[in-house]
Amino acid sequence: LSPVCLGSLRRAASINAEYMGNISGINAEVMAGQWEYQIGPCEGISSGDSLWVSRFLLERISEYFQVVVSFHPKPIKGDWNGAGCHTNYSTLTMRKEGGYSAIIKAIEKLSKRHKEHIAVYGSDNDQRMTGEHETANIGSFSYGVANRGASVRIPNQAKIDGKGYFEDRRPASNMDPYVVTSLIAKTTLLFEGDDLKIDE
Repeated sequence: LSPVCLGSLRRAASINAEYMGNISGINAEVMAGQWEYQIGPCEGISSGDSLWVSRFLLERISEYFQVVVSFHPKPIKGDWNGAGCHTNYSTLTMRKEGGYSAIIKAIEKLSKRHKEHIAVYGSDNDQRMTGEHETANIGSFSYGVANRGASVRIPNQAKIDGKGYFEDRRPASNMDPYVVTSLIAKTTLLFEGDDLKIDE
């Protein structure tokens, strides 16, 4: 891509951030022409609202600059990174002192429902999650501290502080945020072992 095209992408992302108040950052990514923006922090369903509105604005603004936006997880085949929608997640317990144990417990619950999550984490995600280019293999679950090649990454700072959040790196860039965030919450908050906890 030409510098003009790359500049247009950056400008489109900047304008998007200006009008979509919940965008907290933008940065260039590994593949040429690939940009990333971060939304949040958000509570509950607002993360989905913010992502859908931001996608809409990005596409409309990009039309003005005659730039095409793709949310495909591997828009250009080749020996480079694809595009994910890494999802940071925490509960109040995880953010409190001693919350690291709650982070591990939640991640272990996610490991038991890996296939269920992958099934709804975006189409063509198998093209991105190959076990290479900072991804885990789509067929297995892993986690680790500062491990960009794991299914779920725990930030260094969360380990150091003993509290914080984790990053589910499996969702594809074309994922439905309502589906992904609701399933993460369902798995980590409602399941105990193999049973669904239902209030009586």
